[in-house]
Amino acid sequence: MIRCISCGEEYDDDEIIYTCKKCGSILEVEVDVENIPRKTFDCRRDNIWKYKEFLPVNAENRVSLDEGGTPFCKCDKIGKELGIDLYVKVEGSNPTGSFKDRGMSVGTTKAVDLGVDMVGCASTGNTSASLSAYAARAGLKCAVVLPSGKVALGKLAQAMFHGAKVFSIDGNFDDALETITELALEGELYLLNSINPYRLEGQKTIGFELVQDLGWESPDRVILPVGNAGNISAIWKGICEFKEAGYMKDVPRMTGIQAENSAPIANAVKSGSDEVIPVENPDTIATAIRIGAPVSSIKAMRAIKESDGTAETVSDDEILDAQMYLARTEGIGVEPASAASIAGLKKLVENGEIDQGERVVCIVTGHVLKDPNVAIDACEEPTSVSSDPADIRNVLRTI
Repeated sequence: MIRCISCGEEYDDDEIIYTCKKCGSILEVEVDVENIPRKTFDCRRDNIWKYKEFLPVNAENRVSLDEGGTPFCKCDKIGKELGIDLYVKVEGSNPTGSFKDRGMSVGTTKAVDLGVDMVGCASTGNTSASLSAYAARAGLKCAVVLPSGKVALGKLAQAMFHGAKVFSIDGNFDDALETITELALEGELYLLNSINPYRLEGQKTIGFELVQDLGWESPDRVILPVGNAGNISAIWKGICEFKEAGYMKDVPRMTGIQAENSAPIANAVKSGSDEVIPVENPDTIATAIRIGAPVSSIKAMRAIKESDGTAETVSDDEILDAQMYLARTEGIGVEPASAASIAGLKKLVENGEIDQGERVVCIVTGHVLKDPNVAIDACEEPTSVSSDPADIRNVLRTI
């Protein structure tokens, strides 16, 4: 069953619908979590379909590239420096290099269930890269609308290489989403942005995995980047479902990090307001979270409030510093948007928002090669030497 999160209006799960017909708000899929023993997941392959009883689609039709089961790295060096118990969930290890693969696996499976022949999305990059791959896997046609000149090269290449029809518009992500949504409402395609509640059903498996990774316990806090705001609400939904099923007792504080010039949700939280005011011209080097009017803002605000969490902003310089810090301290390479979670962690520790000894999970959402130009620009040029080992030896002794 699909339910409106604002007025409670209910819809059948075979209806193609993106917002409530009664009040215009966003929707959520309700899943019956009763009578599912925790041992159900034992000895299953470590991907999102391990939790198929919690996924409201026909698992027999699953469209999968073996997504999920991503690394859960204990980061003792950074943790010791900050005085916390730190873990990093590395979503860049998914098949197309980002957390979006979880949602696209479930979303395209729902498309197959519904019998549609074309899927589509607006994207800042990762969504299009993922949907194009899963559409190809499912044998579906795929249309993608991108803001011109504002998508990282690695992500654009993926979308085109997997065969999507890519449209570049003069505008930002919010304009692209408005365009593709109009086409979806006309019945031209099945929309798989995060306004589609089935997308978030796949992404909630991040919450399932981190709880299981910690031995069926909750961390004190989950920190993650926030762009269109689907992921923070999805992870919270997954954790709440596991709690409702009786698998765990406590829940974490959900903490969202936004780039300071693309921060409508963080601005609302920090001001104590329940109203999220869109940012008209969002701007940040972290292209994946360069979004001014997040469609899942209501869900994100609910997750933060219900979990007694918070939100913070970080500058582009703080993001780039954190990106390098994570790579060179713990060996984990992430794109700029992912590094926002580490930048936010550092800032919250410095501000005293995070207590010493807290057990914190940072979600890093995309691989470093998603935005190769930023990574290259951050590094020095290779040192030119002859083939004589003595030349290299002399340089090495100065390091």
